[in-house]
Amino acid sequence: MDGVLVVDKPQGLTSHDVVAVARRSLHERRIGHTGTLDPLATGVLPLACGRATRLVRFFVSSDKDYEATIRFGISTDSYDITGTETSRSDRVPERDAVEAALASLRGEYLQVPPAFSAKKVAGERAYARARRDETVTLQAVPVLLPRADLVECSGASARIHVTCSAGFYVRTFAHSLGELVGTGACLESLRRTRCGEFTISQAVGLERVKQSSVAVTERWISLERLLPAMPSVRLGEEGRKRVAHGQMLSATHLVGGGIIRNSPGAWTRLIDEEGQLVALATVDSTGEFLHPAVVLI
Repeated sequence: MDGVLVVDKPQGLTSHDVVAVARRSLHERRIGHTGTLDPLATGVLPLACGRATRLVRFFVSSDKDYEATIRFGISTDSYDITGTETSRSDRVPERDAVEAALASLRGEYLQVPPAFSAKKVAGERAYARARRDETVTLQAVPVLLPRADLVECSGASARIHVTCSAGFYVRTFAHSLGELVGTGACLESLRRTRCGEFTISQAVGLERVKQSSVAVTERWISLERLLPAMPSVRLGEEGRKRVAHGQMLSATHLVGGGIIRNSPGAWTRLIDEEGQLVALATVDSTGEFLHPAVVLI
């Protein structure tokens, strides 16, 4: 099975748990997810299967959409509701204060990942050290938060729609929001509704995945439907043969002597005459040749 299956991850499972279920049900060992979701979180978890695992690097760097519920008045060591409480306050922030804090958190800046994260410190996961009450020092990483819209603010909770870059921690965002409004806060619930090109409308429930590969056939995203925003060219018969051997391509190897529609160094999808995605190629420095760098045949 070659392609992507978008799973609506249920709460309480790790991303690896979902992968394990899919491997058993789909009878495919080559399965990897394209962006970790914490056990607390639900929603879009794209699974790359078979030859699509070679394309994972093109998915993990994409931006994401979330629906987050923030609980004010409680701070925890993990920055979410499942962690150990570190402070409590009876104060409830005004809506205007929340809006002002959100405005200050939008944009591009450096964000420090939470200690309870999968980041590695000296070869060990940060959360393993944090669980042993060891001091965890993580480096801040550049992130982008173009959208943080307050949808509802009721009592001690706020519902916020977030669009963020890869590597952004919504838990850290919740903690920072609590600090800015002066009440403390943690992430109460999180649902991912989009991960790059994959959306919740494409997702299938994990119970459906458990049934069989046939049960999810209509939701299968085949190789040729992946990376639709990337420019593509169509190969002739000789061009396909050259791709199979990793050889450079020129316009003469394209159907109808087509043109290479991309700038030097950029990625291009290579489609054969039957409409199958056979490789991803980079354009050489002259802009006249294509080098098949990720071959799928």
